[in-house]
Amino acid sequence: MKVRWLGRVPYREAWVLQRALSSRSHHDYLLLLEHPHVFTLGAHADQGHVLTDPASVGADLVRVDRGGDVTYHGPGQLVGYPLVTVGPGLHRGAEHVRRVEQVVIDTLVALGAPSSSVGRLEGYPGVWAGLDEADRPDSPGPRKIAAIGVRTARGRTTHGFALNVSADLAMFGHIVPCGITDKPVTSMDHEGWDVPMTAAVDAAIAAAAAQWGPADDVQRVTDPVGAGSERGQHLRGDRRDRGVRGNPRERGDRSEGGARPVPVALTGRSGRPLERRLRRSGVDPNAGLSVRARKPQWLRVNAHMGDRFLDLRHDLRHLDLVTVCEEAGCPNIYECWSDGTATFMINGSRCTRACGFCQVDTRHPLPLDASEPGRVAEAVERMGLGHAVVTCVARDDLPDGGAGAFASTIAAIRHRSPSTRVEVLISDCKGDPASLETVFSARPDVLNHNIETVARLQRAVRPSAGYARSLGVLAGAAEFGLTTKSGIILGMGERQEEVLATLADLRGVGVEIVTIGQYLRPSSHHLPVARWWRPEEFAAIGKAGMAMGFAHVQSSPLTRSSYHAREAAEASTGSGPSDGMVGPVEPTLLASR
Repeated sequence: MKVRWLGRVPYREAWVLQRALSSRSHHDYLLLLEHPHVFTLGAHADQGHVLTDPASVGADLVRVDRGGDVTYHGPGQLVGYPLVTVGPGLHRGAEHVRRVEQVVIDTLVALGAPSSSVGRLEGYPGVWAGLDEADRPDSPGPRKIAAIGVRTARGRTTHGFALNVSADLAMFGHIVPCGITDKPVTSMDHEGWDVPMTAAVDAAIAAAAAQWGPADDVQRVTDPVGAGSERGQHLRGDRRDRGVRGNPRERGDRSEGGARPVPVALTGRSGRPLERRLRRSGVDPNAGLSVRARKPQWLRVNAHMGDRFLDLRHDLRHLDLVTVCEEAGCPNIYECWSDGTATFMINGSRCTRACGFCQVDTRHPLPLDASEPGRVAEAVERMGLGHAVVTCVARDDLPDGGAGAFASTIAAIRHRSPSTRVEVLISDCKGDPASLETVFSARPDVLNHNIETVARLQRAVRPSAGYARSLGVLAGAAEFGLTTKSGIILGMGERQEEVLATLADLRGVGVEIVTIGQYLRPSSHHLPVARWWRPEEFAAIGKAGMAMGFAHVQSSPLTRSSYHAREAAEASTGSGPSDGMVGPVEPTLLASR
């Protein structure tokens, strides 16, 4: 069983992820997480059991395909989604429910609840507390401490349990929980069993392993720095990070020097949030390579500014277009530009996020340029491109996250160059379904969204994004019928087994193409390089990825997101190489985000 602690995830995003892993992956999964405030209605729930306008209490309302009536999810509640294969038979759903109930019961007992107090209540699904109080006149009677709601389809399960660890019980007063009017809801905290969420997660993993087999692959998204009572300070700290980006053109990694403490810039006042995030994720910010450390031979790139390079730069300047090749300091710029290839970066050149690895400008963004899609299309036509890749900066300041500009650019390219294949490398659009559908409906030939790093390092590397959200974006694109692609950067403190687990998750949601490359530190204000991964290590990971069933894996130190994009796209459709190798490069726009 693969276990993932995902932190706090909006309900709809988790639902998309559930559907993908349940239907596409052959592995059993247990997703453990919390949700922001939300009321959910089962397939046959009574709408009248929602007593308050959810928006008035800061909650969402979602109708889903599980069994059961209405329930509440929110902070302080451990939600578990076992996505497992069940055997044939008329009673497989009922048997699965009993297994889920047993996981919760075993979890409670392991955390100190008396075994006589918690268990099942005849005729009422779920797990109950106070079962040993029948003779106590002051007892309120059985109290529901965990709700159960599942769905079984084609031998696979979705949905699961919600255990109230320290949830706000007042929120249950806005509904008729599970349609039951005469029995109260409780929590571990309310019953006097005070345990941290981390302990509840550990106990649930052990209990699940007893039911469904060894949990031999456990990955956890690190909680935000200052989670809980310090959450506001954490959020303010993340915003301060945007002020320590440094000169986006600074390249401090070319001079000689051995491994030494990270420069003071990382640990000074403005750098503290980044340092705290690293430490919380298990990375010592002072143990990485110096920003002055000399790169190994396999990472050194000679500058070859031939006529083709200069002509392409002239064309892009003439059309006033931005390339991620320059903005992100791509090491392949001389190779790609000399081959007549580049990357278009739309929605301006200023990003609203401050990812720890990226040197793109993070000043306040400028308004969108309505002429940009047409100018990109003109460049594609002028260069005679057969495969165009378009990426973007994150634009969280826009209602649609910049999705409309992507759709307009795709349409403009196809109008001027109908035979050109279009690949897009998108942001997560804050997970907004309508914005993502805008891009999906434009039907790019390849939909690329980078997960960037392993689960444990997500908060440190890209604090404004999320592991589950990125998987959900890719799952949604695959569900829409698009060819999907993602990328991982190595060298920020990850372990090989974590990289393989991330690849398994990507493949589990339907990703067909993956790129894996070495992180190069842009400046002393960015994440340190933990180590250089050797070429043979990249080759081994690429081989392992191909064995997982990807159509194409591009894995090498200098690989970037859309390096050899055409070959990867052809491999995904069966018209090109399928062993991760690449051939000659035709003119194409290569993204290197």
